[in-house]
Amino acid sequence: MGIHHSHSNHDHGHSHGHSHDHSHHVKSYGKAFTIGILLNIIFVLIEGGYGFKINSLALIADAGHNLSDVAGLILAWAGMIAANKKTNSKHSYGWKKASVLAAFINAIFLLVAMGSLAWEAVHRFNSPIQTEGVTIMVFSVIGILINGATALLFAAGRDKDINIRGAFLHMLADALISAGVVIAGAITLKWNYSWIDPVTSLIIAFIIVIGTWRLFTQSLNLLFDGVPDGIDYQAVKKYLSEQTGVKNVFDLHIWAMSTTEVALTAHLHMPEGNPSDSFLNEVSHELHHHYNIEHVTLQVVRSPKSDSY
Repeated sequence: MGIHHSHSNHDHGHSHGHSHDHSHHVKSYGKAFTIGILLNIIFVLIEGGYGFKINSLALIADAGHNLSDVAGLILAWAGMIAANKKTNSKHSYGWKKASVLAAFINAIFLLVAMGSLAWEAVHRFNSPIQTEGVTIMVFSVIGILINGATALLFAAGRDKDINIRGAFLHMLADALISAGVVIAGAITLKWNYSWIDPVTSLIIAFIIVIGTWRLFTQSLNLLFDGVPDGIDYQAVKKYLSEQTGVKNVFDLHIWAMSTTEVALTAHLHMPEGNPSDSFLNEVSHELHHHYNIEHVTLQVVRSPKSDSY
């Protein structure tokens, strides 16, 4: 009839290799998440407990704020675990999008937290809060160490996985806030400049919003199946259309299945008909090697129906 379809799945050798990679990531980050969550829970209990003991509202509030770190870490970890769940007949992709959703919620968390920090700082210009300087500074130093150490656990993976970057930013944000409290506290104790505290808070909020904005826009893009950052759609289309025997490329779709896996589907118009397996494997390999696209499905058509495209 002149129309011929053939489906090529991605090179199985590659896909297997990568599923192993993902399981390694989960193991290493599982340890990082466990350590980070435990450290932060212990810190919250000590800070909150001491706050109640000396009746310090500031310490109790800070303990509550640190509890949001625990929530952020649990969220990122849950996203990662869900993303690695096996596929089944009801969820043919598994729950891979969970990692994207976790990164998005973490970004929202951070933006809202920084908004409230800035709001509180502005109010403090009018009515400076008398704080128990030395006690708060001591806990803030502990906060820098704990949050900084937890952030370091995720530092290596923050460029490869936006869900991990969400966890990293959450912890870094709190380490910076604690550092700001220590600096502002020291200046206030020495020179009694009450405006230093809100100014420091505003600067930190601004820095964190800039860092978080990219996480927010990237995760939003991936939630709506946008082409992931770092992949040039036109370059991929050009690469496919330049392959031997390919006259045209239709219905090219590139999207993120999770924060670490990218999928591609395309129709290749090849008038000579079916290419060999080695052609399809080579194309899959190149797409993976150059563009980090792991899951490739190509459909070859000998003569495309004009009304389909």
